[in-house]
Amino acid sequence: MPADFAIHDKPAATPSGAWTKRLFATGDKRWLALAIGIVLCALVLPPLIFLLEGSVTVETAGVTRFTLERFRSIVNQKGFLESAANSFIFSVGSAVLALFLGGAVAWLVERTNTPFKPLAYLTTIISMGTPYVLYVSAWLLLLAKSGPINSWYRQVTGSTEVLINVYGLFGMILVEGLLWSPLVFLLLGATLRNFNPELEEAARMSGASAWDTIRRVTLKLSMPSILALSMLVFIRALEAFEVPALVGLPGRVHVLTTDIYDTMHLTMPPDLGSASALSVLLLILVSILLYFYGRLTRNAEKFATITGKNFRPNQLDLGVWRYPAGCVLLLNFTLLLVLPAIILVWASLLPFYTTFSWAAYARITTINYLHVFQSSRYISLLANTFIIAVVTATAVMMIASLTAWLTVRKAPGSKLLDQLATTPLVFPGIVLGVGVMQLFLSLPIGVYGTIWIIVWAFVINYMPYGVRYSFAGMLQVHRELEEAAAVAGAMPMTGFRRVVLPLLSPSLIAGWLFIFLLATRVLSLPVLLSGPSSQTMAVAMFDLWGNGQGPELAALGLLWSVAMTCIAVTFYFVARRSGVGIHGQR
Repeated sequence: MPADFAIHDKPAATPSGAWTKRLFATGDKRWLALAIGIVLCALVLPPLIFLLEGSVTVETAGVTRFTLERFRSIVNQKGFLESAANSFIFSVGSAVLALFLGGAVAWLVERTNTPFKPLAYLTTIISMGTPYVLYVSAWLLLLAKSGPINSWYRQVTGSTEVLINVYGLFGMILVEGLLWSPLVFLLLGATLRNFNPELEEAARMSGASAWDTIRRVTLKLSMPSILALSMLVFIRALEAFEVPALVGLPGRVHVLTTDIYDTMHLTMPPDLGSASALSVLLLILVSILLYFYGRLTRNAEKFATITGKNFRPNQLDLGVWRYPAGCVLLLNFTLLLVLPAIILVWASLLPFYTTFSWAAYARITTINYLHVFQSSRYISLLANTFIIAVVTATAVMMIASLTAWLTVRKAPGSKLLDQLATTPLVFPGIVLGVGVMQLFLSLPIGVYGTIWIIVWAFVINYMPYGVRYSFAGMLQVHRELEEAAAVAGAMPMTGFRRVVLPLLSPSLIAGWLFIFLLATRVLSLPVLLSGPSSQTMAVAMFDLWGNGQGPELAALGLLWSVAMTCIAVTFYFVARRSGVGIHGQR
């Protein structure tokens, strides 16, 4: 064959499909997937393995033997059944109350023309910046026997009894339900905002009243979201620690999470074996519930009302009822924000806490704020909390962004990576704390009692949130952009760094801010893992309340909440602009 014909037999340029196949099917992605898989395995599996091992082994005279005695002992204890029943009642009651309050506000804000709608969003944003311990403490001050509500009740009625006994199961449900209602508002509001109004209009044209339309159309089509959200709040209440510890323990109401905490703190040395066994039982229960939660969310598409056809969500004209509906939003704002803020400001201005009275005004002072500003201990707490939160959020989003990229682009082993990254959802915070403690007490690594063991636990705990944020943003980045970079000669990691990351940055920033806020608020992990020099703000507030230093706690908490609310405002607007919801849902 002549030379010129031989030259023309070769393609002048490699087709883009060949470049894509060669660079995207194998190459860097395979080794990157392996590296990320090793990192995720190193994070997720060891705490679980050590937790399981600690629950079924016992060491006697230097010999380790297998036993199920701890499980039999726990199940046969009279207090275990009572704690399990309390956990169930507490979780169900909290979920129902949160769903009722948050759902009512979501419907009024998203589907009606009621006034004062911005107050609902303001309440939610500020609640995201408020530590759980501070919020619970505020309600304890309000509802205590000597608190303003019960004091005013006794003055009006002349009774010697209290209107509300907060230190009981009812008080736990009330505070936990109020704590979760802003989250219900945000998540359920997204569902109602995207509801196609044509179905409701068809029902009204067929003669259905407004109430019948809500009951037979809106509620039924929203039922998958409502049930899934109910299950989510139920699971989170089952895992909760702050309310059971601050409200339940003083009232001698025990739940499973406080039983684990007591097992770790009431004996010396801590009974890690019994705590591990109890943690495994709670882990199994949460895993079963998460399975059903997955089933609920998996079948939600059967009830989809958004189609490719354009629609504009309409709002129900409440007529003269719009002003009573506005009063409901004002009441929600007052209940969730104004009352806790007033009692905290009042407490922070007193040398020792006392209820509202004219005599107490003479004792108003700023000494608590001066002590917070001048104390080197609080500066250390501030540094610890910021370092833990920044490192945690950064590490999570780095790993999560790569995991989401590999998962969406169907890299080798992508399904396994996604499964590993979402596995920590089954870990309640208190259970993960026991597992991580078991791990680092067994390894010759000097991180126990430092901030780095807390960072390790937080990275595991918040990995699913980071992956959901990254995954939601990654779905919006079309692979053609990476293919174009590949045709131009960029390797996959170069394309990810220079093309994907800039486009993914709004979702990553929103996820980073959300995880940062969580890491500054949560108590259940740091309360088990922190040492004398590695406490966080949440642990310090917990100790202040336990030591009877309510005024100092109020001053510290208010200052901290103002700073965190500024970050929460930034998160909210970044999340809205990127189209990503609070849990990484679009």
